[in-house]
Amino acid sequence: MIEFVYSTLASLGYTHPLHPASTHLPMGLVLGAFLFQLASLKWEDLAKTVYYCLILALVTAPIAAVSGLLDWQHRLHGKLNGLIAAKLGLTALLMAVLGFIIYKYRAGALTWRAMTAWCALAALLAAALGLIGGELVYG
Repeated sequence: MIEFVYSTLASLGYTHPLHPASTHLPMGLVLGAFLFQLASLKWEDLAKTVYYCLILALVTAPIAAVSGLLDWQHRLHGKLNGLIAAKLGLTALLMAVLGFIIYKYRAGALTWRAMTAWCALAALLAAALGLIGGELVYG
């Protein structure tokens, strides 16, 4: 099945990995949520933007995760190493953190400082995932 996906895309002229293209949206949304959260200290209306960024990040993160799994199987033949294990764990943790923030926000249970701290954690997880991805590709 995986080989079919990649051979079909190759027949259309697309020979690149799937994962890098699919990471931009969730990672950008997580980082954007953190920046909007900081800005919401001055402009309170931006708090709703943070919430929507987090929802969209959580919705698009599984696409990036699945494409990463596909690329791992296709390009690395499913060989597990420390970096792959770290990516798998951090990806699960990031999605759990996003779900937690969304849940607590909807319940009205987060102060501005707590929301900022949780968004900072999500941004750090996203940055760590990007760093590990770069290590996997570029060494």
